[in-house]
Amino acid sequence: MAYGARLESALGETPHEFESRILRHVDGSPDHDGRDSRMGVVLALGAALAYGLSDFLGGLLSRRISPWTVALVAQIVGTVTVSVVAVTIPADLSVADLGWGAASGIGSGLGTVFLYRGLGSGQMNVVAPLSALGAAVLPVVVGFAVGERPGVLTWLGIGCALPAIWLVSRAGSEVAVAAGRPGAGVRDGLLAGAGFGLLFVALGQVPESAGLWPLALGQGVALVLIAVGVRLVAAPIRSAGRRILATAAAVGVCAAAATVLYQFAARSQLVSVAAVLTSLYPALTVTLAAVFLHERVNRTQACGLGLAVAAVVLVALP
Repeated sequence: MAYGARLESALGETPHEFESRILRHVDGSPDHDGRDSRMGVVLALGAALAYGLSDFLGGLLSRRISPWTVALVAQIVGTVTVSVVAVTIPADLSVADLGWGAASGIGSGLGTVFLYRGLGSGQMNVVAPLSALGAAVLPVVVGFAVGERPGVLTWLGIGCALPAIWLVSRAGSEVAVAAGRPGAGVRDGLLAGAGFGLLFVALGQVPESAGLWPLALGQGVALVLIAVGVRLVAAPIRSAGRRILATAAAVGVCAAAATVLYQFAARSQLVSVAAVLTSLYPALTVTLAAVFLHERVNRTQACGLGLAVAAVVLVALP
């Protein structure tokens, strides 16, 4: 706790403010705006739904144009969307708030770069589950380290959610065999997961008084990093029709909405719990693919979906 207090103080938050915020989360009491943890669960699940829809639409577009084009257009739209919304919300910013916002952008940008680099190597079956699982595990570890102590049922829910994320994200062993070297994407998957985990941890430190400007800053930082990634890998960025660009913009709006919902969730719920519930987004992506694209849900994914439902129920219980 002392180390965390010194870190926060360096960014502009006093040790007393840091301790008070952590204790609010530890004892499960409502945040300063009066919302309880139940609302945090609802918001986190809303974030998972928005992320899942974003990934579904992004996956459809990636079959027609370069995934890097989708990522870049979506991030541009997401940055603009969050910035416009941020203007409408009063904010009392501090250096610490902006620092955490920038850190979230670094995590989001690097996570996206490594994710798409891994997907581009044909190792989706390895990269996707590792990135989703890493995004959930890192906030749990950090939360525990700084004093978050979920209840027994919540721990059981987390215990169901982590394997659920892995199982749902896997496309099946036959895909890994067809892809060639199944271990080739491990590094990119782990780095992507660490990046997205940093996004969740950093946004969880931004107080409500800061509004959405730290998130808007983070979106801008992520945009710069993704643009650099596109340049480094010499990804083909070609012009596309209006309909395709409109869909790519919808991907950005969904992703931006998901990030906003997660930030709100982390303000009224333990960061570890909010991150784990949000990371269940692959469950919706798989479900949408099964319903609209008639893709087969294998036994592994079905088990993951069942664990995801159990996780939500356990976390939502009083």
